[in-house]
Amino acid sequence: MVCASSAFLGALVIGLQLHYHKIVQNEHFGYPDEWFPSVSATIGDRYPGRNVFQLLIALTCPSRLLLHALWYVLLSRAAPTRAKALFGIGFLRTITCGGWVYVTSSDDHDVHDVMMIAYMLLTLPYMLLLLKSGDKSPFTHNTKELVANRSRRKWVFLMFFGSIPPMIYFFISHKVHKVAGAYTSYAFFEWALIVFDVMFDSLAMVEFKALDLAVLPGKPDEQRE
Repeated sequence: MVCASSAFLGALVIGLQLHYHKIVQNEHFGYPDEWFPSVSATIGDRYPGRNVFQLLIALTCPSRLLLHALWYVLLSRAAPTRAKALFGIGFLRTITCGGWVYVTSSDDHDVHDVMMIAYMLLTLPYMLLLLKSGDKSPFTHNTKELVANRSRRKWVFLMFFGSIPPMIYFFISHKVHKVAGAYTSYAFFEWALIVFDVMFDSLAMVEFKALDLAVLPGKPDEQRE
Protein backbone atom coordinates (compact mmCIF):
# COMPACT_ATOMS: atom_id res chain seq x y z
CA MET A 1 0.00 0.00 0.00
CA VAL A 2 2.81 2.42 0.89
CA CYS A 3 4.71 1.89 -2.38
CA ALA A 4 1.56 2.02 -4.52
CA SER A 5 0.27 5.20 -2.86
CA SER A 6 3.71 6.80 -3.02
CA ALA A 7 4.06 5.92 -6.71
CA PHE A 8 0.84 7.63 -7.79
CA LEU A 9 1.09 10.53 -5.35
CA GLY A 10 4.75 11.12 -6.21
CA ALA A 11 4.05 11.16 -9.95
CA LEU A 12 1.12 13.54 -9.41
CA VAL A 13 3.12 15.99 -7.29
CA ILE A 14 6.07 15.97 -9.71
CA GLY A 15 3.78 16.42 -12.71
CA LEU A 16 1.88 19.31 -11.16
CA GLN A 17 5.10 21.04 -10.16
CA LEU A 18 7.07 20.60 -13.39
CA HIS A 19 4.64 20.04 -16.26
CA TYR A 20 1.25 21.28 -15.10
CA HIS A 21 0.01 22.85 -18.32
CA LYS A 22 1.34 19.98 -20.44
CA ILE A 23 -0.27 17.15 -18.49
CA VAL A 24 -3.70 18.83 -18.31
CA GLN A 25 -3.64 19.45 -22.06
CA ASN A 26 -5.58 17.00 -24.23
CA GLU A 27 -6.47 16.77 -27.91
CA HIS A 28 -9.39 19.21 -27.57
CA PHE A 29 -8.76 21.55 -24.66
CA GLY A 30 -6.13 22.82 -22.26
CA TYR A 31 -5.91 25.04 -19.22
CA PRO A 32 -8.13 26.69 -17.91
CA ASP A 33 -10.91 24.48 -19.36
CA GLU A 34 -9.02 21.40 -18.20
CA TRP A 35 -7.24 21.88 -14.89
CA PHE A 36 -6.56 18.42 -13.42
CA PRO A 37 -4.55 15.64 -15.11
CA SER A 38 -5.71 12.11 -15.82
CA VAL A 39 -3.90 9.11 -14.36
CA SER A 40 -2.46 8.19 -17.77
CA ALA A 41 -1.07 11.68 -18.40
CA THR A 42 0.38 11.81 -14.90
CA ILE A 43 2.20 8.47 -14.88
CA GLY A 44 3.24 8.13 -18.49
CA ASP A 45 3.91 11.35 -20.35
CA ARG A 46 6.80 13.20 -18.72
CA TYR A 47 10.20 12.71 -17.12
CA PRO A 48 10.94 12.41 -14.20
CA GLY A 49 7.43 11.64 -12.91
CA ARG A 50 7.11 8.65 -15.21
CA ASN A 51 10.40 7.14 -14.02
CA VAL A 52 9.72 7.72 -10.33
CA PHE A 53 6.31 6.13 -10.72
CA GLN A 54 7.61 3.06 -12.57
CA LEU A 55 10.36 2.52 -10.01
CA LEU A 56 8.02 2.69 -7.03
CA ILE A 57 5.29 0.62 -8.66
CA ALA A 58 7.85 -2.11 -9.41
CA LEU A 59 8.46 -2.38 -5.66
CA THR A 60 4.78 -3.28 -5.15
CA CYS A 61 5.03 -6.41 -7.32
CA PRO A 62 6.68 -8.73 -4.73
CA SER A 63 4.17 -7.78 -2.03
CA ARG A 64 1.27 -8.24 -4.45
CA LEU A 65 2.44 -11.70 -5.48
CA LEU A 66 3.04 -12.58 -1.84
CA LEU A 67 -0.51 -11.49 -1.01
CA HIS A 68 -1.88 -13.80 -3.73
CA ALA A 69 0.23 -16.66 -2.37
CA LEU A 70 -0.99 -16.03 1.18
CA TRP A 71 -4.62 -16.08 0.07
CA TYR A 72 -3.95 -19.36 -1.72
CA VAL A 73 -2.48 -20.89 1.46
CA LEU A 74 -5.39 -19.54 3.50
CA LEU A 75 -8.07 -21.02 1.22
CA SER A 76 -6.39 -24.11 -0.26
CA ARG A 77 -7.81 -26.59 2.26
CA ALA A 78 -11.29 -25.20 2.82
CA ALA A 79 -11.97 -24.05 -0.78
CA PRO A 80 -9.29 -25.35 -3.19
CA THR A 81 -11.16 -24.34 -6.35
CA ARG A 82 -11.68 -20.82 -5.09
CA ALA A 83 -8.05 -20.65 -3.98
CA LYS A 84 -6.79 -21.59 -7.45
CA ALA A 85 -9.21 -19.19 -9.16
CA LEU A 86 -8.23 -16.31 -6.87
CA PHE A 87 -4.52 -16.95 -7.35
CA GLY A 88 -4.87 -17.21 -11.15
CA ILE A 89 -7.01 -14.09 -11.48
CA GLY A 90 -4.77 -12.18 -9.08
CA PHE A 91 -1.68 -13.16 -11.05
CA LEU A 92 -3.23 -12.14 -14.39
CA ARG A 93 -4.42 -8.91 -12.80
CA THR A 94 -0.85 -8.15 -11.72
CA ILE A 95 0.40 -8.84 -15.27
CA THR A 96 -2.21 -6.55 -16.86
CA CYS A 97 -1.34 -3.87 -14.29
CA GLY A 98 2.24 -4.04 -15.55
CA GLY A 99 0.87 -3.75 -19.08
CA TRP A 100 -0.79 -0.35 -18.62
CA VAL A 101 1.94 0.90 -16.25
CA TYR A 102 4.96 0.17 -18.47
CA VAL A 103 3.23 0.61 -21.85
CA THR A 104 1.97 4.15 -21.40
CA SER A 105 -0.59 6.00 -23.48
CA SER A 106 2.21 7.96 -25.14
CA ASP A 107 3.99 4.70 -26.09
CA ASP A 108 1.01 2.83 -27.57
CA HIS A 109 -2.44 4.14 -26.77
CA ASP A 110 -4.28 0.98 -27.89
CA VAL A 111 -2.15 -1.45 -25.89
CA HIS A 112 -2.35 0.82 -22.84
CA ASP A 113 -6.17 0.97 -23.05
CA VAL A 114 -6.58 -2.78 -23.68
CA MET A 115 -4.43 -3.63 -20.67
CA MET A 116 -6.29 -1.15 -18.46
CA ILE A 117 -9.69 -2.51 -19.55
CA ALA A 118 -8.49 -6.09 -18.95
CA TYR A 119 -7.29 -5.06 -15.50
CA MET A 120 -10.67 -3.57 -14.63
CA LEU A 121 -12.54 -6.63 -15.94
CA LEU A 122 -10.35 -8.94 -13.84
CA THR A 123 -10.96 -6.72 -10.81
CA LEU A 124 -14.64 -7.75 -10.69
CA PRO A 125 -14.09 -11.50 -10.06
CA TYR A 126 -11.03 -10.72 -7.94
CA MET A 127 -12.99 -8.53 -5.53
CA LEU A 128 -16.02 -10.85 -5.50
CA LEU A 129 -13.86 -13.84 -4.60
CA LEU A 130 -12.22 -11.90 -1.79
CA LEU A 131 -15.61 -10.79 -0.48
CA LYS A 132 -16.55 -14.47 -0.16
CA SER A 133 -13.22 -15.36 1.43
CA GLY A 134 -12.68 -12.68 4.03
CA ASP A 135 -15.07 -13.97 6.73
CA LYS A 136 -12.60 -16.49 8.19
CA SER A 137 -8.88 -16.39 8.87
CA PRO A 138 -6.65 -18.65 10.98
CA PHE A 139 -4.36 -15.65 11.52
CA THR A 140 -6.85 -13.73 13.65
CA HIS A 141 -9.60 -14.91 15.99
CA ASN A 142 -11.40 -11.60 16.26
CA THR A 143 -14.68 -12.48 14.51
CA LYS A 144 -16.16 -9.01 14.98
CA GLU A 145 -13.13 -7.45 13.31
CA LEU A 146 -13.43 -9.82 10.34
CA VAL A 147 -17.13 -9.03 9.94
CA ALA A 148 -16.42 -5.28 10.10
CA ASN A 149 -13.61 -5.67 7.58
CA ARG A 150 -15.87 -7.58 5.20
CA SER A 151 -18.36 -4.71 5.42
CA ARG A 152 -15.57 -2.26 4.57
CA ARG A 153 -14.63 -4.41 1.58
CA LYS A 154 -18.22 -4.30 0.34
CA TRP A 155 -18.31 -0.50 0.55
CA VAL A 156 -15.00 -0.15 -1.28
CA PHE A 157 -16.22 -2.63 -3.90
CA LEU A 158 -19.42 -0.61 -4.43
CA MET A 159 -17.52 2.68 -4.62
CA PHE A 160 -15.03 1.23 -7.11
CA PHE A 161 -17.62 -0.03 -9.57
CA GLY A 162 -19.98 2.85 -8.82
CA SER A 163 -17.29 5.21 -10.14
CA ILE A 164 -17.12 3.51 -13.53
CA PRO A 165 -20.46 4.68 -15.09
CA PRO A 166 -19.87 8.43 -14.48
CA MET A 167 -16.25 7.99 -15.61
CA ILE A 168 -17.47 6.49 -18.90
CA TYR A 169 -20.07 9.25 -19.24
CA PHE A 170 -17.49 12.03 -18.91
CA PHE A 171 -15.08 10.22 -21.22
CA ILE A 172 -17.76 10.05 -23.94
CA SER A 173 -18.61 13.72 -23.31
CA HIS A 174 -14.96 14.57 -23.89
CA LYS A 175 -14.18 12.21 -26.76
CA VAL A 176 -17.41 12.31 -28.75
CA HIS A 177 -19.20 15.53 -27.78
CA LYS A 178 -16.01 17.52 -27.08
CA VAL A 179 -17.34 19.16 -23.92
CA ALA A 180 -14.87 21.55 -22.29
CA GLY A 181 -13.89 20.40 -18.82
CA ALA A 182 -15.32 16.91 -19.24
CA TYR A 183 -11.87 15.32 -19.21
CA THR A 184 -11.09 16.88 -15.84
CA SER A 185 -14.27 15.34 -14.43
CA TYR A 186 -13.26 12.03 -16.00
CA ALA A 187 -9.83 12.33 -14.38
CA PHE A 188 -11.31 12.63 -10.88
CA PHE A 189 -13.24 9.38 -11.28
CA GLU A 190 -10.16 7.71 -12.77
CA TRP A 191 -8.14 8.74 -9.72
CA ALA A 192 -10.97 7.50 -7.48
CA LEU A 193 -10.58 4.01 -8.98
CA ILE A 194 -6.89 4.05 -8.02
CA VAL A 195 -7.70 5.08 -4.44
CA PHE A 196 -10.41 2.42 -4.04
CA ASP A 197 -8.20 -0.25 -5.61
CA VAL A 198 -5.36 0.42 -3.17
CA MET A 199 -7.81 0.61 -0.26
CA PHE A 200 -9.33 -2.78 -1.12
CA ASP A 201 -6.00 -4.63 -1.07
CA SER A 202 -4.86 -2.80 2.07
CA LEU A 203 -7.78 -4.34 3.99
CA ALA A 204 -5.97 -7.69 3.85
CA MET A 205 -3.99 -6.40 6.84
CA VAL A 206 -6.90 -7.50 9.03
CA GLU A 207 -7.05 -11.09 7.73
CA PHE A 208 -3.29 -11.52 8.10
CA LYS A 209 -2.86 -9.36 11.19
CA ALA A 210 -1.33 -12.09 13.37
CA LEU A 211 0.69 -13.80 10.64
CA ASP A 212 4.41 -14.13 11.31
CA LEU A 213 6.81 -15.16 8.55
CA ALA A 214 10.22 -16.41 9.53
CA VAL A 215 13.18 -18.20 7.97
CA LEU A 216 14.39 -20.90 10.38
CA PRO A 217 17.62 -22.89 10.19
CA GLY A 218 17.29 -26.57 9.36
CA LYS A 219 18.06 -29.22 11.92
CA PRO A 220 21.58 -30.61 11.63
CA ASP A 221 21.83 -34.21 10.49
CA GLU A 222 22.18 -36.62 13.32
CA GLN A 223 25.66 -38.06 13.59
CA ARG A 224 25.88 -41.64 12.56
CA GLU A 225 27.42 -44.06 14.95
